[in-house]
Amino acid sequence: MVVAPRFPDPSDVEVDWQVEPALLDDAAVAAAVRAALAHGGRAGLHVGVVLVDDATLAELHDRWLGDPSPTDVIAFDLSDGDPDESGPQGELYVSVDCARRVAAELGGDPARELALYLVHGSLHLCGHDDHEPDERAAMRAAEAAVLAELGYPQGPPVD
Repeated sequence: MVVAPRFPDPSDVEVDWQVEPALLDDAAVAAAVRAALAHGGRAGLHVGVVLVDDATLAELHDRWLGDPSPTDVIAFDLSDGDPDESGPQGELYVSVDCARRVAAELGGDPARELALYLVHGSLHLCGHDDHEPDERAAMRAAEAAVLAELGYPQGPPVD
């Protein structure tokens, strides 16, 4: 059971579902983003979250990162240091298809898998990286801490 969000300000996270049906309600999406941003030291960052299918995310992955393969989440830091800027200071594009597929493969909950991707992308906006083994270990620990804080059960180990 997921606990009520501790970060209740609805104005800092905008949610856009481009796929149906939704795996989480907008409040749970925003709570995952807010909790990860708070954990990473960027609480209050204005973030737009776009929940898409695999094909859309693969296209964005290719266009912006030069990699046409499917992925789970892409984070864009749009901030330029101006605290008065309007619009999102970060954007997350998250594959709902990937969350469903991976959860089915692991025998897990698709909503928890989606929350993991939201947390993961938000931690990237906080400067976390996962390319090197020590960075990846720190990212996994941060993900686990945030998901536990939100009330999600521990998931299967991932690398």
